[in-house]
Amino acid sequence: MPNDAPDTGTPDSPHPDTPHPDTLELAADLRAALGGLVRALRDGDDLPPNQAAVLGLLVRDERSCTVAELADLRRVRHQSMARTVALMAEAGLVAQQPHPTDGRKQLIAATAAGRAALLDQRARREHHIATAIEARLTPEEQARLRGAITLLDRLR
Repeated sequence: MPNDAPDTGTPDSPHPDTPHPDTLELAADLRAALGGLVRALRDGDDLPPNQAAVLGLLVRDERSCTVAELADLRRVRHQSMARTVALMAEAGLVAQQPHPTDGRKQLIAATAAGRAALLDQRARREHHIATAIEARLTPEEQARLRGAITLLDRLR
């Protein structure tokens, strides 16, 4: 009688979708290295991560969104996003305007101050990274790093 059960592998032959242990170790090392770099960069941030992420969405797409749309994009609860937007509006980082077709909704857009705060934070981070690259990496290592960026982009 044929066995129609999916192949889950055996201890000697892992499941076909299971990455090789060396690849899993590489992935863990990469996650730790990137996580450490991101944490080091966040130390000097003026914007909280959730506010920077919202501004990033609004600035990158150059559009307005409702609180519900922002919550969906960030995968957070509506109430959490409403609090974030209220704090950002109070700080002058975003402005709210009535939705053109639904009077119950407000559209949220980055203000000039919000755009500047985000771009300043990005510039500070890039300066920090550039300074570290020049101080800690040889020209050959810098070239290898440039090549690694292409590889990292392919992992998205």
